[in-house]
Amino acid sequence: MMRAAPVARIFSAENDAMQSARLKVYAIDGVTPVIEPGAFVHPDAVLIGDVIVEEGCYIGPCASLRGDFGRIIVRKGSNVQDGCILHSLPGFDSVIGTNGHIGHGAIIHSAQLEPNVLVGMNSVVMDHARIGESAMIAAMSFVKAGAEIPPGHLAAGTPARVLRELSEKERAMKIEATRIYQELARRCLASLQPVEPLSHFDPARPRVDANLSLPLRTKSDTDKGIA
Repeated sequence: MMRAAPVARIFSAENDAMQSARLKVYAIDGVTPVIEPGAFVHPDAVLIGDVIVEEGCYIGPCASLRGDFGRIIVRKGSNVQDGCILHSLPGFDSVIGTNGHIGHGAIIHSAQLEPNVLVGMNSVVMDHARIGESAMIAAMSFVKAGAEIPPGHLAAGTPARVLRELSEKERAMKIEATRIYQELARRCLASLQPVEPLSHFDPARPRVDANLSLPLRTKSDTDKGIA
């Protein structure tokens, strides 16, 4: 008979609030995922086997990190957003470098990303690809197996090709977006909890964006191919 998944404790040092959540975390062949203190993993994410999530990371709902063939490492301060898939081949460590930013629905398959990389929504990064530090992969791109994207450059397309060097404004936008996801990890640790929905809307209730400001992508940014 299979044993039930363990009940993990999600806690916040900021306000000592604590809640119970049944995380979908599974050992295989005696290897158990590691979630360092200060990382937030949504209860609807799935972690299997040889997965290491370092402190300050955010792992979003319905993300799948399958360390059943090879090791997956998500370095400090990174975010892996809703619906992302991370997998690795035998004998290879799939790595999201420090302060990595993996957009909604992206797939990272047995690839290595240097620090401060952004992978745009619904992009695919294939086997043994290497993405240089502070590079960006535009949304909906396909990075071929074995491809190398140089540091600080934008790549886009299917297959992805290097378009140009990133501007200082673009680099700053990425850093700020990642910082906000790091703050989201702290907010989730402090206050995220399962509830029953309300039956009526109160127009006077607080807004979650009251103290938030994200860098906006303009039409000009889109025309330049920014993720």
